[in-house]
Amino acid sequence: MARIFYGVAGEGSGHSSRASFIADHLQRQGHSVKLASYDRGFRNLKDQFDVLEIAGLTIVSEDNQVAKLKTISANLARIPAGTRALKVLKEIFTQFQPDVVITDFEPSTAFLAGHYGLPLISLDNQHRMRYMQFEVPAHLKKDALLAETIVRAMVPTPWVSLITTFHFHPLKNDRSFLFPPILREAVLNLQPQETDTVLVYATSGFDSLIEIFKTFTRENFVVYGYERDEQVNNLRFKPFSKEGFLKGLADCKAIIATAGFTLISEALHLGKPYLAFPMQGQFEQHLNAYMLESQGYGAQCQIPDEKSIAAFFYNLPRYRQQLQNYSRAGNGAITHKMDELLAENQRLLNMFQR
Repeated sequence: MARIFYGVAGEGSGHSSRASFIADHLQRQGHSVKLASYDRGFRNLKDQFDVLEIAGLTIVSEDNQVAKLKTISANLARIPAGTRALKVLKEIFTQFQPDVVITDFEPSTAFLAGHYGLPLISLDNQHRMRYMQFEVPAHLKKDALLAETIVRAMVPTPWVSLITTFHFHPLKNDRSFLFPPILREAVLNLQPQETDTVLVYATSGFDSLIEIFKTFTRENFVVYGYERDEQVNNLRFKPFSKEGFLKGLADCKAIIATAGFTLISEALHLGKPYLAFPMQGQFEQHLNAYMLESQGYGAQCQIPDEKSIAAFFYNLPRYRQQLQNYSRAGNGAITHKMDELLAENQRLLNMFQR
């Protein structure tokens, strides 16, 4: 059995949700797993696994747009803590003596894998932007190139890349593999229904979108992300709870949210049309929204306006029909591939030791 060090990006919940499933599978297979994460990733994983808290990058947004100066300032402020955390991480890393390193877009563990010459498996959705061939609108080509450069800088030399995606295109090499999105067991177990509610997930401060909803008086919006508990006309603000949010996903007639990969993946699995508002300045969200729209599962909108939202509601029947063609697969393919890779690595280790 292998000793596996697993680095997990802490921004958002998608990375930790995916890592929770994979780490649990690895432990049930008998492997020894040590995780490292920060922020929400650390909080989501610490009660279930052996997790080291490290420092990591963060994104500051205002009204669904990356606040560049505040993002730079916030990350500069983290440098002293990050330097100390990297020193501790290196000490724990050498004590643990891993056979393999997995990274879910976490650069410190990827760096240490390269430093010590260990096999590195990247498992995330970001490597679509590096290893998948796809077309993007002309105005996003520069952003696509920049995103690919950032992915390369974050995880320079993976041995193998396992890429989760809801859109499939040719790959650039034979050491990358595509898989359907990893879904939480709680989502897989949901029985979708259709009420008259529209589920909204928006980063607190996306007020321009919230104001427009008030003009759609015939629609009932349930809003998460503002950590409020109140009814304001046709908007029901709810504080986040895992059970409540999952029930909202299962019961809503449509979803309006930012263009995060995890929520889009869960919506598609449940057959829910999706109106995506990609965070401005974050290319991956633009890619998610573009692919969502190009496959006919929903629409994208750059800036909130009544016309675009009304058009989304008008086209709900067409989106629902297209979603019937969405391939709903479980998580078995990616765990099978992970088991194959670890067995292959063990064979190589045994050959070297002989």
